[in-house]
Amino acid sequence: MRFLANENFPLPSIVLLRNDGHFVKSVNEEFPGISDREVVRVAREDSLIILTFDKDYGEIIFRYGELMPPAVVFLRYRGGHPLASGIILRELIKEGMIFENSFSVVDEQNVRQRRY
Repeated sequence: MRFLANENFPLPSIVLLRNDGHFVKSVNEEFPGISDREVVRVAREDSLIILTFDKDYGEIIFRYGELMPPAVVFLRYRGGHPLASGIILRELIKEGMIFENSFSVVDEQNVRQRRY
């Protein structure tokens, strides 16, 4: 899969996903300080799924409807370790979760998706 890790997404989880063979572009590494709208623009241009802990992307997509990235995975659960989000995503991918064209909310108990 191809991802764009937002600034708040932990580096150890990025490395874990990369080691699993996924392409992960990091806002921290390549575009520090860009706005949420710029993150969406990069995701659209490069066909990347946004990984974030920032709920503002839901507002950008559903309230304003002007920018639609390929997908957003909003993690509400950070876990107790910087690898936790990567491990959660690894398991969802192994289970065959489809993220494209949806806003996915991932927490401790489940995953909710709203398609767009």
